[in-house]
Parts: sequence; C-alpha cells; structure tokens
Amino acid sequence: MKVAVIIVNYRLKYFLEQTLLSVAEAAEGLDCTTIVVDNASGDDSIDFLRPRFPNVTFIENSKNVGFSRANNQGFAAAARADFILVLNPDTIIGRRTIRDCLDWMESHSDCVAIGVRMLDGNGQFLPESKRSFPSIWNSFCKLFGLSKLFPRSRVFARYHLRYLPENEPNIVPVLAGAFMFVRGEQLCQAGGFDEDFFMYGEDMDLTYRLAQDGWHNYYLPTPIIHYKGECTKTESADYVKIFYGAMHIFYRKHYPRRQWLSRLFITPAIGVRMLMTLINKKIVKPIARLFHCSNGRTLPTYVIYDNADILATATAEGFGCCQLVASIDEVPAAEACNIILDDSRLTYEEIIDTIDRNSSSRRLFHIYSSRNALIISPKKQR
Repeated sequence: MKVAVIIVNYRLKYFLEQTLLSVAEAAEGLDCTTIVVDNASGDDSIDFLRPRFPNVTFIENSKNVGFSRANNQGFAAAARADFILVLNPDTIIGRRTIRDCLDWMESHSDCVAIGVRMLDGNGQFLPESKRSFPSIWNSFCKLFGLSKLFPRSRVFARYHLRYLPENEPNIVPVLAGAFMFVRGEQLCQAGGFDEDFFMYGEDMDLTYRLAQDGWHNYYLPTPIIHYKGECTKTESADYVKIFYGAMHIFYRKHYPRRQWLSRLFITPAIGVRMLMTLINKKIVKPIARLFHCSNGRTLPTYVIYDNADILATATAEGFGCCQLVASIDEVPAAEACNIILDDSRLTYEEIIDTIDRNSSSRRLFHIYSSRNALIISPKKQR
C-alpha cells in the first residue's frame, strides 16, 4: 500500500526539517513518498532542505496560493497513492504513527479518514484533534466561551467534542488539517480541498464531504506533537476574522437556507470576539509583560542528558538558569520551567513519548537540533 505524505511549507524550514526527519523514521519499511509544496516562503527553505532530503519531492510556488490549493498540487503529484497523509510542517510524528493508521484502515472498512491525538509544546492535548461540524449553536458556544466553561457538556462543548475521551478511538465528524490520513481514491473522488478556503475551514469542508455515503472519520489516540500549535490560537484579530470567515463560507456552501441565522448570531459574535482579542493584545498582555517574560525564557531551564553543547547554545539563546541533568526525572515536578531534549540522543518516537508522559502546563518542551546546533522552540518561528 503506497502512502504519500503532503506537507505545505511557509517559512518554517527548521520546524519542517524536524517533520521530515520524523516522517523518514515513520516511513521505514513502507512504500512511502513525501512531497513538500513551498508557498513562496521567500527565504532559503528549499535550498536548505533539498540537499538534506534528496528523496523528497519539492514543489515551489511563485506566490502564496493558500493551504488548500497548495495541498491540491501535492495531491495531483501523488495521484496513484493508496493513502494520503496531509501533515503540517510544525509536527513530529512517531515511528508507529503511519503504521497505526494503516492497521486501522485495514481493519475498519468504513473508515475514510483518520485524525490523531495532537499535543502542544507543553504536552497538553490540543482540542482541535477532534471536532464537530460548526453548526450555528456549536459556533455560538465556541465564540462566547461556553464550551470552555462547560468542557464536558454534550450541549455546550460539542464543537471540540470535549466529552469524548482523548485516549480512546471514536468516530468524529471533523478532523484537523494538521494531520489527516485519507484514502486516496475517496480523496480523488471528493476533488481534494475546496480552494474557496484560503486558510482554515478547508478541513471541515473536506471531512464533511468525505463522510458521505456511509463513510466515517475516526479519531485515534496515537500521539503526535503539533509543536507550535499554541501559536495558532486566537491571538490576533486577523486570525479571528479569517477563521470565522471560513465558517461563513462553510454555512453558505452546506447550509444555504440558514445563512440568515449565521448573520443574526455569528456575525455579531465575531465582532465581540475580535474586540476581546484586541483588548487582550493591546492592554492585558503588555501589562502582563511588566511582571513576566512573555516567552518564558527567564524560567529555569533543564538540559537533559548532561550535554554541555546544548547548555552553551541555550545560554547563548537567552534561556535563563540553565542546568544540566542526567534524566528528566531530576526535574522538579511542580516547577515551571523549560526542558530541552536532544534529538541526537532520542528518536522522535521517544521524544513524543517523553513529552506525553511528562506533560504539564508549567513545562515547555524544546528540541535541540544537533544538525544545526540550535534549539527549536514552540513559542518562536524560525
């Protein structure tokens, strides 16, 4: 069974390098090809990556054509693949990730697409790993924070299906575009992503269309790292506008008779959410920065495995109170801190497992790139 991994890149060469290394680890022994579509990054992403990954196919766009169209270019280049894995360039997958998806597909003939358990830079579960369709009610509850206030409610928390256990497989309506493992034939029949969605919403639309004619989308608890996933949260008014604008496109396409409800309830809610985001950005965060370092660099930093080279790099990059320790077990459990893992000492499967087992909202995990002698941090793009 041939698997094609499609990754769309935009100015994330060091993150993408990690992703490609983890994919190579996961693809060992499989008939697997990897295609990277670069959306006019404008840096040296392709020149940097191409000689390091001679078996990867690189497609270079002269302009940023958006997430949907760039992925469709990748789909076209992988037209004969039995399975397609849509993957973000800021993820790390484990050695078993692709095999787990293949095994599940083989044993579940009703399965058309799979999503997995995504963890952020703290090792915390990302709720977008499993979602419901953005009905008017679900969107209303998300916009006004009711889903966060009542995270286990089947009434208020339906958007992110928070009441479903994160460690158990489940049939779910919507999968995240950061990781989507799809049957190639059905993806082709669906026509790929709808290019009306420039960014955000295309995954909702595709999984909606895939889950027709008796097919099901499944969530599996196989962990991966969506390493800078926290950077894609609602931290800017532009994000709110684009994300919820995508919902309007979804309503117009799939619920044309309910557009008046969208205008009545969702449009005002978007305005309120944008105002709250602006207040948070212009007032709340600047005040918080007076008392705390916004990127957490002044927190104690633990370098695992007594690697003096990493210690020197961490000190040069501004991490505070750097200490060498032989094991993560030596890190005080309750302390807010940075933890740096060495990719020359751990496989990506082991990195994921370490972050998963030691997850905490007070711990931020970084990975030392031994190839480049720098630290890949979830709070910072490179």
